[in-house]
Amino acid sequence: MTPKYKRILLKLSGEALMGEDSFGINRQTIEAIVAEVAQVSRLGVEIGVVIGGGNIFRGVAPGAAGMDRATADYMGMLATVMNALALQDAMRQAGISSRALSALNIEQVIEPYIRGKAIRYLEEGKIVIFAAGTGNPFFTTDTAAALRGSEMGAEIVIKATKVDGVYTADPQRDPRAERYTRLSFDEAIVKNLKVMDATALTLCRDQKLPINVFSIFKQGALKRVVLGEDEGTLVHV
Repeated sequence: MTPKYKRILLKLSGEALMGEDSFGINRQTIEAIVAEVAQVSRLGVEIGVVIGGGNIFRGVAPGAAGMDRATADYMGMLATVMNALALQDAMRQAGISSRALSALNIEQVIEPYIRGKAIRYLEEGKIVIFAAGTGNPFFTTDTAAALRGSEMGAEIVIKATKVDGVYTADPQRDPRAERYTRLSFDEAIVKNLKVMDATALTLCRDQKLPINVFSIFKQGALKRVVLGEDEGTLVHV
C-alpha cells in the first residue's frame, strides 16, 4: 500500500483523549489512538501531531470564568503540554519513537520547539508532538495546526474529531444531514461549517494546504485518509 501523503500534520483535540469520561485522559482511548497513529507510521509516513487541552481545561473552566483571556489561554497551553507528555509516554510504551516539543519554554519538562529540530526528528522517522499551541494567547490549537503544518512542509492537515466528516447539519440532531465528501475553503468559510476557526482555514487556504476532517474513533479511518481513500471530508483550494 502506497500512502498518498509523505508527511502529515494530525490535529488531535484534547477532548478526543477523554473517551467517555467527563474530563481527563482515558487510558484505553489514548492507547487506541496511538495504535491508529502507529498503523500510519509503519507505512513510512512522517507524522506531526498538534494536541489540544480541552479535556484538562474543562475541569478548571468554571474557576476560569471571568478570568483575563490571556491568562486563561496560557492555562490552556499548559494543559496541552500535559497531554503531549501523556501521548509521548503512551507511544513509548507502544514501542513508538516520538518527541514532544513545546512552544512555551519549560525545558525541565519538555523540549522547546525549534523548527529545524522538529523537521530533523520527522526525517528520522520520529513522531513529533507539538504542545502549547502557537505559544501565544488568542490563537486556537486549530491555528497552531495550520501554522505547524505549514512550517513542517506537511502535505495535509488531518483533523481528528468525534464525527466522521463535515455535514450539512448536526448529524446527531438532524437525521437528514448529509456528509460532504469534498469542500472548497471558500465554501467552508462562507457556509460557516466549523471545519476549523477562520484564522486556521484562511492560513491553510493561502498555503494551499488541504484539510481532511475524520473520526479518530472509526477504526482504520486515519490510515484510509493517508491512503487517499474516501474517508471524512476533504477541504481543498
